[in-house]
Amino acid sequence: MTTLWVISAGPEACPVIERAQAMGLRVVASDVRPEAPGLALADHAVVASVYDPDDTLAAARRWAAVEGAPDGVLCAAADAPLTAARLAAEFGLLGVSETTARLATDKLAMKRRLVDDGVPVPWFHEVRDARHLATLVEKEGLALVVKPVDSRGARGVIRIENDLPLDWAYAQARGHSPTGRVMVERFLSGPQVSTESIVLEETVETPGIADRNYEFLERFAPFVVENGGQLPTLLGPGPKDQTRYVVKRAAESLGFASGVAKGDIVVHDGRAIVIEMAARLSGGYLCSHHIPLSTGVDFVGAAIRQAVGEEVEAEELRPRHELGVAQRFLFPEPGRVVRVRGQAEAAARLDVALLEVRVGPGDEVGPIENHPCRAGLVIAHAETREAAVRAAETAAASVQIETLPAEPAA
Repeated sequence: MTTLWVISAGPEACPVIERAQAMGLRVVASDVRPEAPGLALADHAVVASVYDPDDTLAAARRWAAVEGAPDGVLCAAADAPLTAARLAAEFGLLGVSETTARLATDKLAMKRRLVDDGVPVPWFHEVRDARHLATLVEKEGLALVVKPVDSRGARGVIRIENDLPLDWAYAQARGHSPTGRVMVERFLSGPQVSTESIVLEETVETPGIADRNYEFLERFAPFVVENGGQLPTLLGPGPKDQTRYVVKRAAESLGFASGVAKGDIVVHDGRAIVIEMAARLSGGYLCSHHIPLSTGVDFVGAAIRQAVGEEVEAEELRPRHELGVAQRFLFPEPGRVVRVRGQAEAAARLDVALLEVRVGPGDEVGPIENHPCRAGLVIAHAETREAAVRAAETAAASVQIETLPAEPAA
Protein backbone atom coordinates (compact mmCIF):
# COMPACT_ATOMS: atom_id res chain seq x y z
CA MET A 1 0.00 0.00 0.00
CA THR A 2 1.25 3.48 -0.85
CA THR A 3 2.28 5.34 2.30
CA LEU A 4 2.27 9.10 2.88
CA TRP A 5 4.11 10.64 5.83
CA VAL A 6 2.38 13.82 7.04
CA ILE A 7 4.51 16.13 9.16
CA SER A 8 2.22 17.74 11.77
CA ALA A 9 -0.97 16.35 13.23
CA GLY A 10 -2.66 19.50 14.45
CA PRO A 11 -6.27 20.34 13.57
CA GLU A 12 -5.33 22.04 10.29
CA ALA A 13 -3.41 18.93 9.17
CA CYS A 14 -6.41 16.65 9.72
CA PRO A 15 -8.07 17.38 6.34
CA VAL A 16 -4.80 16.38 4.62
CA ILE A 17 -4.71 13.10 6.52
CA GLU A 18 -8.37 12.42 5.74
CA ARG A 19 -7.95 13.24 2.05
CA ALA A 20 -5.00 10.89 1.72
CA GLN A 21 -6.93 8.09 3.40
CA ALA A 22 -9.92 8.71 1.10
CA MET A 23 -7.51 8.26 -1.81
CA GLY A 24 -6.59 4.82 -0.49
CA LEU A 25 -3.23 5.74 1.02
CA ARG A 26 -1.81 4.57 4.31
CA VAL A 27 -0.97 7.64 6.41
CA VAL A 28 1.74 8.09 8.99
CA ALA A 29 1.46 11.33 10.96
CA SER A 30 4.12 12.74 13.27
CA ASP A 31 3.77 15.37 15.97
CA VAL A 32 5.46 15.99 19.31
CA ARG A 33 2.09 16.23 21.10
CA PRO A 34 0.59 12.78 21.83
CA GLU A 35 -2.85 14.40 22.04
CA ALA A 36 -2.63 15.97 18.55
CA PRO A 37 -5.90 15.05 16.79
CA GLY A 38 -4.22 13.91 13.59
CA LEU A 39 -2.36 11.18 15.44
CA ALA A 40 -5.68 9.55 16.32
CA LEU A 41 -6.84 9.86 12.69
CA ALA A 42 -3.70 8.49 11.05
CA ASP A 43 -3.11 4.81 10.34
CA HIS A 44 0.22 5.08 12.17
CA ALA A 45 1.07 7.71 14.78
CA VAL A 46 4.65 8.78 15.50
CA VAL A 47 5.45 11.09 18.40
CA ALA A 48 8.32 13.31 17.22
CA SER A 49 8.90 17.05 17.00
CA VAL A 50 8.07 18.47 13.58
CA TYR A 51 10.55 21.30 14.24
CA ASP A 52 13.40 18.93 15.10
CA PRO A 53 14.52 17.27 11.85
CA ASP A 54 16.87 14.90 13.68
CA ASP A 55 14.12 13.72 16.03
CA THR A 56 11.67 13.06 13.21
CA LEU A 57 14.30 11.43 11.01
CA ALA A 58 15.36 9.06 13.78
CA ALA A 59 11.73 8.15 14.40
CA ALA A 60 11.16 7.64 10.66
CA ARG A 61 14.14 5.31 10.42
CA ARG A 62 12.82 3.20 13.29
CA TRP A 63 9.36 3.09 11.75
CA ALA A 64 10.66 2.24 8.27
CA ALA A 65 12.78 -0.60 9.63
CA VAL A 66 9.56 -2.34 10.63
CA GLU A 67 6.94 -1.05 8.17
CA GLY A 68 9.01 -0.14 5.10
CA ALA A 69 9.94 3.24 3.68
CA PRO A 70 7.21 5.81 3.02
CA ASP A 71 6.37 6.68 -0.58
CA GLY A 72 5.86 10.40 -0.02
CA VAL A 73 6.13 13.15 2.57
CA LEU A 74 4.13 16.37 3.01
CA CYS A 75 4.44 19.18 5.50
CA ALA A 76 0.91 20.29 6.46
CA ALA A 77 0.10 23.52 8.30
CA ALA A 78 3.48 23.53 10.06
CA ASP A 79 6.44 25.55 8.88
CA ALA A 80 8.83 22.60 9.00
CA PRO A 81 10.03 22.07 5.43
CA LEU A 82 13.54 21.19 6.60
CA THR A 83 12.11 18.16 8.39
CA ALA A 84 10.24 17.16 5.23
CA ALA A 85 13.39 17.70 3.15
CA ARG A 86 15.43 15.48 5.43
CA LEU A 87 12.89 12.65 5.14
CA ALA A 88 12.69 13.10 1.37
CA ALA A 89 16.47 12.88 1.07
CA GLU A 90 16.66 9.85 3.38
CA PHE A 91 14.07 7.80 1.51
CA GLY A 92 14.57 9.13 -2.03
CA LEU A 93 11.22 10.94 -2.20
CA LEU A 94 10.01 13.97 -4.13
CA GLY A 95 10.23 17.21 -2.21
CA VAL A 96 12.13 20.42 -1.78
CA SER A 97 15.87 20.30 -1.19
CA GLU A 98 17.41 21.15 2.17
CA THR A 99 18.77 24.33 0.57
CA THR A 100 15.29 25.45 -0.47
CA ALA A 101 13.86 24.47 2.91
CA ARG A 102 16.46 26.59 4.71
CA LEU A 103 15.79 29.57 2.46
CA ALA A 104 12.04 29.22 3.04
CA THR A 105 12.42 29.35 6.83
CA ASP A 106 15.04 32.11 7.09
CA LYS A 107 13.42 35.36 6.02
CA LEU A 108 16.71 37.23 5.67
CA ALA A 109 18.31 34.54 3.53
CA MET A 110 15.10 34.28 1.52
CA LYS A 111 14.92 37.98 0.76
CA ARG A 112 18.60 38.21 -0.07
CA ARG A 113 18.22 35.39 -2.58
CA LEU A 114 15.12 37.00 -4.09
CA VAL A 115 16.90 40.35 -4.42
CA ASP A 116 19.88 38.67 -6.07
CA ASP A 117 17.51 37.17 -8.64
CA GLY A 118 15.60 40.40 -9.28
CA VAL A 119 12.37 39.34 -7.54
CA PRO A 120 10.64 42.39 -5.98
CA VAL A 121 10.53 42.46 -2.16
CA PRO A 122 9.98 45.26 0.38
CA TRP A 123 13.05 47.12 1.65
CA PHE A 124 14.52 45.13 4.55
CA HIS A 125 17.51 45.09 6.87
CA GLU A 126 18.96 42.87 9.57
CA VAL A 127 18.77 44.40 13.05
CA ARG A 128 21.68 43.89 15.45
CA ASP A 129 20.13 45.37 18.58
CA ALA A 130 17.60 47.95 19.81
CA ARG A 131 20.00 50.85 19.19
CA HIS A 132 20.49 49.69 15.61
CA LEU A 133 16.69 49.48 15.20
CA ALA A 134 16.38 53.10 16.38
CA THR A 135 18.97 54.17 13.81
CA LEU A 136 17.09 52.39 11.02
CA VAL A 137 13.75 53.90 12.09
CA GLU A 138 15.26 57.38 12.17
CA LYS A 139 16.58 56.88 8.65
CA GLU A 140 13.62 55.04 7.06
CA GLY A 141 10.61 56.43 8.94
CA LEU A 142 7.74 54.72 10.74
CA ALA A 143 6.26 52.61 7.94
CA LEU A 144 8.19 49.59 9.16
CA VAL A 145 7.59 46.18 10.70
CA VAL A 146 10.08 44.47 12.99
CA LYS A 147 9.93 40.66 13.08
CA PRO A 148 11.87 37.52 13.97
CA VAL A 149 13.97 36.15 11.12
CA ASP A 150 12.77 32.60 11.65
CA SER A 151 9.41 32.38 13.40
CA ARG A 152 5.84 31.80 12.19
CA GLY A 153 2.18 32.62 12.89
CA ALA A 154 2.89 36.38 13.20
CA ARG A 155 4.67 35.75 16.51
CA GLY A 156 6.80 38.75 17.43
CA VAL A 157 5.70 40.80 14.43
CA ILE A 158 5.45 44.44 15.54
CA ARG A 159 4.37 47.44 13.48
CA ILE A 160 6.46 50.48 14.35
CA GLU A 161 4.32 53.42 15.50
CA ASN A 162 4.78 56.81 17.11
CA ASP A 163 5.98 56.58 20.72
CA LEU A 164 6.45 52.81 20.52
CA PRO A 165 9.43 51.82 22.71
CA LEU A 166 11.87 50.38 20.21
CA ASP A 167 13.76 48.39 22.82
CA TRP A 168 10.46 46.64 23.66
CA ALA A 169 9.71 46.00 19.97
CA TYR A 170 13.17 44.55 19.42
CA ALA A 171 12.85 42.34 22.51
CA GLN A 172 9.45 41.06 21.34
CA ALA A 173 10.81 40.06 17.95
CA ARG A 174 14.02 38.57 19.32
CA GLY A 175 12.11 36.59 21.94
CA HIS A 176 10.21 34.76 19.22
CA SER A 177 13.26 33.87 17.13
CA PRO A 178 14.75 30.43 17.83
CA THR A 179 18.14 31.82 16.77
CA GLY A 180 17.73 35.24 18.38
CA ARG A 181 17.79 37.13 15.07
CA VAL A 182 15.68 40.15 14.13
CA MET A 183 14.93 42.02 10.93
CA VAL A 184 12.95 45.06 9.88
CA GLU A 185 11.12 45.64 6.62
CA ARG A 186 8.98 48.27 4.93
CA PHE A 187 5.24 47.96 5.60
CA LEU A 188 3.81 48.58 2.15
CA SER A 189 0.29 49.87 1.61
CA GLY A 190 -2.04 48.01 -0.71
CA PRO A 191 -4.01 44.77 -0.78
CA GLN A 192 -2.28 41.71 0.60
CA VAL A 193 -3.05 38.24 -0.72
CA SER A 194 -2.20 34.68 0.22
CA THR A 195 -1.32 32.41 -2.67
CA GLU A 196 -0.98 28.64 -2.86
CA SER A 197 0.79 27.01 -5.77
CA ILE A 198 2.04 23.64 -6.91
CA VAL A 199 5.35 23.60 -8.72
CA LEU A 200 5.26 21.32 -11.74
CA GLU A 201 8.05 20.34 -14.10
CA GLU A 202 7.48 23.16 -16.57
CA THR A 203 5.22 25.60 -14.76
CA VAL A 204 3.91 26.88 -11.44
CA GLU A 205 0.13 26.70 -11.08
CA THR A 206 -1.55 29.06 -8.60
CA PRO A 207 -5.26 28.28 -8.29
CA GLY A 208 -5.57 30.00 -4.92
CA ILE A 209 -5.35 33.78 -4.48
CA ALA A 210 -7.14 34.91 -1.31
CA ASP A 211 -7.49 38.50 -0.11
CA ARG A 212 -6.16 38.85 3.44
CA ASN A 213 -8.33 40.77 5.91
CA TYR A 214 -6.41 43.20 8.14
CA GLU A 215 -9.39 45.20 9.35
CA PHE A 216 -8.19 45.01 12.97
CA LEU A 217 -4.72 46.50 12.54
CA GLU A 218 -5.59 49.39 14.85
CA ARG A 219 -7.51 47.25 17.34
CA PHE A 220 -4.57 44.92 17.96
CA ALA A 221 -1.75 47.43 17.32
CA PRO A 222 1.17 47.25 17.42
CA PHE A 223 0.75 43.54 16.73
CA VAL A 224 -0.10 42.53 13.16
CA VAL A 225 -3.01 40.08 13.34
CA GLU A 226 -5.08 38.94 10.38
CA ASN A 227 -8.84 38.37 10.63
CA GLY A 228 -9.24 35.74 7.93
CA GLY A 229 -9.73 36.45 4.27
CA GLN A 230 -11.95 35.85 1.28
CA LEU A 231 -12.10 34.55 -2.28
CA PRO A 232 -12.34 35.28 -5.12
CA THR A 233 -9.79 38.05 -4.89
CA LEU A 234 -10.74 41.62 -5.76
CA LEU A 235 -7.51 42.01 -7.72
CA GLY A 236 -8.12 42.83 -11.36
CA PRO A 237 -6.76 40.72 -14.23
CA GLY A 238 -3.50 42.67 -14.45
CA PRO A 239 -2.55 42.45 -10.75
CA LYS A 240 -3.64 38.80 -10.67
CA ASP A 241 -1.35 37.98 -13.57
CA GLN A 242 1.46 39.93 -11.89
CA THR A 243 0.90 38.02 -8.67
CA ARG A 244 1.11 34.66 -10.41
CA TYR A 245 4.22 35.83 -12.25
CA VAL A 246 6.12 36.93 -9.12
CA VAL A 247 5.08 33.74 -7.33
CA LYS A 248 6.60 31.73 -10.18
CA ARG A 249 9.78 33.81 -10.15
CA ALA A 250 10.10 33.52 -6.38
CA ALA A 251 9.63 29.74 -6.48
CA GLU A 252 12.29 29.46 -9.17
CA SER A 253 14.66 31.75 -7.27
CA LEU A 254 14.33 29.71 -4.07
CA GLY A 255 14.97 26.47 -5.93
CA PHE A 256 11.57 24.79 -5.90
CA ALA A 257 11.65 21.87 -8.33
CA SER A 258 8.32 20.45 -7.13
CA GLY A 259 5.96 20.69 -4.18
CA VAL A 260 3.79 23.39 -2.65
CA ALA A 261 4.80 27.06 -2.54
CA LYS A 262 2.76 29.24 -0.18
CA GLY A 263 3.16 32.95 -0.88
CA ASP A 264 2.36 36.21 0.91
CA ILE A 265 2.14 39.03 -1.63
CA VAL A 266 1.32 42.73 -1.43
CA VAL A 267 0.19 44.76 -4.44
CA HIS A 268 1.72 48.19 -3.84
CA ASP A 269 1.24 51.00 -6.34
CA GLY A 270 0.02 48.46 -8.87
CA ARG A 271 3.07 46.22 -8.48
CA ALA A 272 3.05 42.70 -6.97
CA ILE A 273 5.78 42.34 -4.34
CA VAL A 274 6.79 39.19 -2.44
CA ILE A 275 6.66 39.43 1.36
CA GLU A 276 7.43 35.76 2.07
CA MET A 277 7.22 32.29 0.55
CA ALA A 278 6.84 29.04 2.51
CA ALA A 279 7.49 25.48 1.37
CA ARG A 280 4.46 23.68 2.80
CA LEU A 281 0.73 23.25 2.63
CA SER A 282 -0.85 26.31 4.23
CA GLY A 283 -2.36 26.65 7.64
CA GLY A 284 -5.72 28.32 8.09
CA TYR A 285 -7.44 25.79 5.81
CA LEU A 286 -6.64 27.71 2.62
CA CYS A 287 -5.53 24.57 0.79
CA SER A 288 -8.15 22.21 2.21
CA HIS A 289 -11.27 24.39 2.29
CA HIS A 290 -10.94 27.82 0.65
CA ILE A 291 -9.45 26.73 -2.67
CA PRO A 292 -11.70 23.72 -3.37
CA LEU A 293 -14.86 25.54 -2.26
CA SER A 294 -14.09 28.61 -4.35
CA THR A 295 -12.44 27.10 -7.44
CA GLY A 296 -13.37 23.41 -7.56
CA VAL A 297 -9.68 22.46 -7.53
CA ASP A 298 -8.70 19.49 -5.36
CA PHE A 299 -5.49 21.17 -4.25
CA VAL A 300 -4.66 18.84 -1.38
CA GLY A 301 -5.35 15.78 -3.52
CA ALA A 302 -3.01 17.08 -6.22
CA ALA A 303 -0.28 17.82 -3.66
CA ILE A 304 -0.62 14.31 -2.23
CA ARG A 305 -0.45 12.68 -5.64
CA GLN A 306 2.65 14.64 -6.57
CA ALA A 307 4.30 13.79 -3.25
CA VAL A 308 3.92 10.04 -3.84
CA GLY A 309 5.31 10.31 -7.35
CA GLU A 310 2.19 10.54 -9.51
CA GLU A 311 2.04 12.99 -12.38
CA VAL A 312 -0.14 16.07 -11.90
CA GLU A 313 -1.33 17.94 -14.97
CA ALA A 314 -1.51 21.73 -15.01
CA GLU A 315 -5.11 21.59 -16.20
CA GLU A 316 -6.17 19.90 -12.95
CA LEU A 317 -5.06 22.99 -11.03
CA ARG A 318 -6.96 25.56 -13.05
CA PRO A 319 -10.15 26.95 -11.47
CA ARG A 320 -13.48 25.62 -12.72
CA HIS A 321 -15.52 28.42 -11.13
CA GLU A 322 -15.26 31.39 -8.76
CA LEU A 323 -17.60 30.99 -5.81
CA GLY A 324 -17.51 32.99 -2.61
CA VAL A 325 -15.59 31.78 0.44
CA ALA A 326 -14.79 33.81 3.56
CA GLN A 327 -13.11 33.13 6.86
CA ARG A 328 -13.37 35.08 10.10
CA PHE A 329 -11.75 34.45 13.48
CA LEU A 330 -13.10 34.59 17.02
CA PHE A 331 -11.62 37.21 19.35
CA PRO A 332 -13.09 36.97 22.87
CA GLU A 333 -12.16 39.37 25.63
CA PRO A 334 -9.13 38.29 27.67
CA GLY A 335 -9.89 36.33 30.81
CA ARG A 336 -11.07 32.92 31.97
CA VAL A 337 -13.69 31.29 29.73
CA VAL A 338 -16.90 30.60 31.63
CA ARG A 339 -19.31 29.75 28.81
CA VAL A 340 -19.48 29.22 25.03
CA ARG A 341 -22.86 29.80 23.42
CA GLY A 342 -24.21 29.59 19.88
CA GLN A 343 -21.60 27.17 18.55
CA ALA A 344 -23.97 24.38 17.55
CA GLU A 345 -26.42 26.74 15.86
CA ALA A 346 -23.69 28.46 13.87
CA ALA A 347 -22.14 25.16 12.81
CA ALA A 348 -25.53 23.91 11.60
CA ARG A 349 -25.93 26.72 9.08
CA LEU A 350 -25.93 25.44 5.50
CA ASP A 351 -23.50 28.17 4.43
CA VAL A 352 -20.94 27.30 7.11
CA ALA A 353 -18.33 24.82 5.89
CA LEU A 354 -16.32 24.77 9.12
CA LEU A 355 -16.66 26.18 12.59
CA GLU A 356 -13.87 25.63 15.08
CA VAL A 357 -13.83 26.84 18.69
CA ARG A 358 -10.42 26.32 20.25
CA VAL A 359 -11.24 27.25 23.86
CA GLY A 360 -13.71 26.01 26.45
CA PRO A 361 -14.82 26.69 30.02
CA GLY A 362 -11.84 27.04 32.32
CA ASP A 363 -9.38 28.03 29.61
CA GLU A 364 -7.50 31.28 29.90
CA VAL A 365 -7.68 33.69 26.97
CA GLY A 366 -4.84 36.15 26.73
CA PRO A 367 -4.49 39.37 24.73
CA ILE A 368 -4.36 38.96 20.95
CA GLU A 369 -0.71 39.27 19.96
CA ASN A 370 -0.32 36.73 17.14
CA HIS A 371 -2.27 34.18 15.13
CA PRO A 372 -2.16 31.27 17.62
CA CYS A 373 -3.95 33.56 20.12
CA ARG A 374 -7.14 33.48 18.03
CA ALA A 375 -9.86 31.46 19.77
CA GLY A 376 -11.55 29.87 16.75
CA LEU A 377 -12.75 30.43 13.23
CA VAL A 378 -15.63 30.23 10.80
CA ILE A 379 -15.42 29.39 7.09
CA ALA A 380 -18.53 30.21 5.07
CA HIS A 381 -19.32 29.73 1.39
CA ALA A 382 -21.92 31.18 -0.96
CA GLU A 383 -22.51 32.02 -4.60
CA THR A 384 -20.74 35.36 -4.24
CA ARG A 385 -17.86 36.71 -2.23
CA GLU A 386 -20.09 39.33 -0.60
CA ALA A 387 -22.63 36.74 0.55
CA ALA A 388 -19.85 34.55 1.95
CA VAL A 389 -18.41 37.47 3.92
CA ARG A 390 -21.83 38.27 5.39
CA ALA A 391 -22.35 34.63 6.34
CA ALA A 392 -18.93 34.31 7.96
CA GLU A 393 -19.34 37.53 9.94
CA THR A 394 -22.87 36.61 11.07
CA ALA A 395 -21.85 33.13 12.13
CA ALA A 396 -18.74 34.38 13.95
CA ALA A 397 -20.77 37.03 15.79
CA SER A 398 -23.30 34.41 16.90
CA VAL A 399 -20.65 32.39 18.76
CA GLN A 400 -20.40 33.97 22.19
CA ILE A 401 -17.28 33.13 24.20
CA GLU A 402 -17.94 34.62 27.62
CA THR A 403 -14.96 35.38 29.84
CA LEU A 404 -14.32 36.77 33.29
CA PRO A 405 -11.33 39.07 33.81
CA ALA A 406 -8.32 37.32 35.27
CA GLU A 407 -7.87 37.74 39.02
CA PRO A 408 -5.15 40.25 39.87
CA ALA A 409 -1.96 38.69 41.17
CA ALA A 410 -1.73 38.65 44.96
